[in-house]
Amino acid sequence: MTTVAPRQRRSRAAPAFVAGYVILLVAFGVVPTVYAIYFAFTDSGGAFAGLGNFADAAADFRFLPAIGHVALYLVCWLAGLVVFVVGLALLLHRLQVRGAGRTLRFLYYLPGALAGAASVMVWLFVLDPAVSPVGFLLRALGYQTFGQVIAPGNLPVLFAAIAFWTGAGGWIVVMYGALNTISPEVLEAARIDGAGAWQTARRIQIPLLRKWIVYMVILAFAGGTQLFVEPQLLSQASVGVAGRDYSPNQLSYDFAFQNDNVNTAAAISVELLVVGLVVAAVFVVRSGFFDAD
Repeated sequence: MTTVAPRQRRSRAAPAFVAGYVILLVAFGVVPTVYAIYFAFTDSGGAFAGLGNFADAAADFRFLPAIGHVALYLVCWLAGLVVFVVGLALLLHRLQVRGAGRTLRFLYYLPGALAGAASVMVWLFVLDPAVSPVGFLLRALGYQTFGQVIAPGNLPVLFAAIAFWTGAGGWIVVMYGALNTISPEVLEAARIDGAGAWQTARRIQIPLLRKWIVYMVILAFAGGTQLFVEPQLLSQASVGVAGRDYSPNQLSYDFAFQNDNVNTAAAISVELLVVGLVVAAVFVVRSGFFDAD
């Protein structure tokens, strides 16, 4: 009787594990993308339309303001994400020796347990000074009503805060795990040389986290360009203060389901895809993401 070595069993099991992901990727990633590209370059009759749908989208009076809204939101979101995620991960790493690390890791994950729509519903209460648990703080800042809090000029910061609250916890734990891969001998040598916490973080830990930070920024940028749930629900709750066309994704939805113009909607979605791919390529090339350390 022949026996199968453990390594051979693992090699046979690997394709089975990967197959599930590949099937889902093709069904819900590749096929919809190809479908959208087809609609983006054809008209309602299925004839080739060239760049006509893209021109129609760009000519819409709501298109450029929507691009500006998301650009401002991305600046707030990505800047806050990088600064606070890296900072909190470094703090968590230093607190692990004091026994507080496990508790904080658990607390960081809690907001992510809420789905996007549920998270926005929670924030609708938080942002209303009349019922908010931090209403005293909102009133101290000069906001007496819900409408004042969600004024158009505040929306990029508010959406960035919601995104950070729901998505940053996972990234903090990822960065914490990456910090644990740094050799303790390297950190000990820095301490022996007289480096303080700030010098160690700036000269050793943050440079070694560079690729993880780039990876986080790429995924956060791609997700940020798809801004939809937050302004859509806020628009309904505020009777249109945020607007149904605040983001390009909302505009695409409006074209498809309000104007019955699937082709222009698909053109906007393809544009968002191209922007995400180009930005990802720039970050990968400029950061040497795949270079051997």
